[in-house]
Amino acid sequence: MIDLHCHMLPSVDDGAKTISMALDMAREAEAEGINKILLTPHHMDGEYINHRKDIEIAVENLQRTFNDNNIGIELRPGQEVHINGDLLKDIDEDDVLYADGANKKYMMLEFPHSGVPEYAENMIFELKVKGIVPIIVHPERNHGIQQDPDILFDLVSQGCLTQITATSYVGGFGSTIQRFTDKIVDAGLGFIFSSDAHNMEGRRFRMKEAFDRLAEKKGKDVALQYEQNAEKVWNGEIIEIGNIDRVKKESAASIFFKKLLGK
Repeated sequence: MIDLHCHMLPSVDDGAKTISMALDMAREAEAEGINKILLTPHHMDGEYINHRKDIEIAVENLQRTFNDNNIGIELRPGQEVHINGDLLKDIDEDDVLYADGANKKYMMLEFPHSGVPEYAENMIFELKVKGIVPIIVHPERNHGIQQDPDILFDLVSQGCLTQITATSYVGGFGSTIQRFTDKIVDAGLGFIFSSDAHNMEGRRFRMKEAFDRLAEKKGKDVALQYEQNAEKVWNGEIIEIGNIDRVKKESAASIFFKKLLGK
């Protein structure tokens, strides 16, 4: 199993703070059946700057530590790239890391939690011109997309893929986000499960749990497709966007009664 979004690299952002914590996280990942991890520290989000060369060195050192501790996980340097006005310049200056490594086809792209910037459509067009496919990370937790799910439909129609956080799908962020995540999956607007793991407390992997639930609710073929999509991203292969629908919006009354009943 491949995890394309993980904050295990120590002391570079709000993820693992120490080598010891990273080792604990790695052992949990192995227990979940994960054998490849894209390490994605926050980059250009207004708080953290993690330049390509620095991350490559840090990941090389962590891989060596894993090997010395008999942890059989292959690591790849990556970034959770926050959309910003300097993104195209950073790409031209070769300061951006990609989910598929040297293929430079897939980028893990984050929006502000508050919403999707007005310039996002033009930025994504420019990325596509460069041959880059943005993978929108955790869209289910984006407030703007929650309020107007048509935004997500339009992004996927434009050629973006999406990465759903496993914890969202299994209810770790609450029932409201879980219901919205279910709707994204039902509409065909989800493509990949990743952990977005940060620590050994509230932000853990929960990948196996998510895949088990997906197989139960949508069938083993859909669960296999999600797993294969992650492999295709890792290898720089093309992912075909199938039939997609708009997320069905709930009425205010429906939301009220579901909250009242604790659903």
